[in-house]
Amino acid sequence: MRSPMRRTLLLSLTVVPGFAFAEVPRVVTDIPPVGAIAKRVMQGAGEPTVLVPPGASPHDYALRPSEARALAAADVVVWVGHGLTGFLEDPIEALSEDAAVLELMDAPLALLPYREGVSFDDHDHDQDHADHDDHDKEEGHDDHDHAKEEGHHDHDHAKEEGHDDHDHAGEEGHDDHAGHDHAGAVDPHLWLDPANAVQAAAALAELLGSRDPANAELYAANASAFAGEMTALEVEVTEILAPARGQDFIVLHDAFHYFEDAFEIEATGSVIDGEGSSPGARRLSALRATLSETQITCAFAEPQMNTSLIETAVEGQDVRIATLDPLGDGSDYAGLIRTLATSMADCLTGKN
Repeated sequence: MRSPMRRTLLLSLTVVPGFAFAEVPRVVTDIPPVGAIAKRVMQGAGEPTVLVPPGASPHDYALRPSEARALAAADVVVWVGHGLTGFLEDPIEALSEDAAVLELMDAPLALLPYREGVSFDDHDHDQDHADHDDHDKEEGHDDHDHAKEEGHHDHDHAKEEGHDDHDHAGEEGHDDHAGHDHAGAVDPHLWLDPANAVQAAAALAELLGSRDPANAELYAANASAFAGEMTALEVEVTEILAPARGQDFIVLHDAFHYFEDAFEIEATGSVIDGEGSSPGARRLSALRATLSETQITCAFAEPQMNTSLIETAVEGQDVRIATLDPLGDGSDYAGLIRTLATSMADCLTGKN
């Protein structure tokens, strides 16, 4: 005879909508927006664990013991890559050797290079995308499939061959970056283009489906629905930003290249480079020279970084200061992009 507890458990399994009799993979992600994408893909089956909390900067984060335990228990790890969350590289190798690892910088996404210098020249975005898209077509899908089959092998391969520039940047990142050469290095803030978010969701749905066949259709349906949501979001954000076009602005940290490229609204420059390194005197001097020649409407700070740097950069100028959060709270990816657009438009049009 079954015990009452056992009977209750069996009954609960039959009434929970979407429950699969196979265990749902334990998914760990590095930052809130990646967690939000994973949350949407897993909706109805489970939720991911996010390591970097809202408000913290991934550029200088240190893993806590509880987060190390989450990595050790993970079945699937999704991270941007060590161009952004380099602190995770060794822990993933040491603690998550049995997990399937999806590194988004190695997935078939449209990647952009770091912008060079304090003032951003016009970039040939079509060429930027074409170079990376060709690489994706030739190598990206094979690498992604291989990663799904062997979990961590591609991650090791990428570490050995694919990220010398990022390792070098990490070693020298706290020097004065006014003359630092980012040529050839990939900007890791890739989640801020909704098209990349769609590709990331599709890749994760496929990976989760291979680990959890009972929920494979659910993951695929969620990723497909997410793609439709992103199409509508792109139209909405384009309309939000329309009144703000033609206004010049600077950002505290060069984290918004993908957002700017996706919606064709480009910053004039940044106080801090894309790696998040503190600016030296040369960089600040060069930025102030740029500002003296350009009528800046807004300067955007970030909650993860020292706001006084942006205040120093625009001191003495009639410039509005607002905040853009490239990470959000991880609850909703569409909400992150919508909030960025609204905050940007409100400042540039004088509504804030």
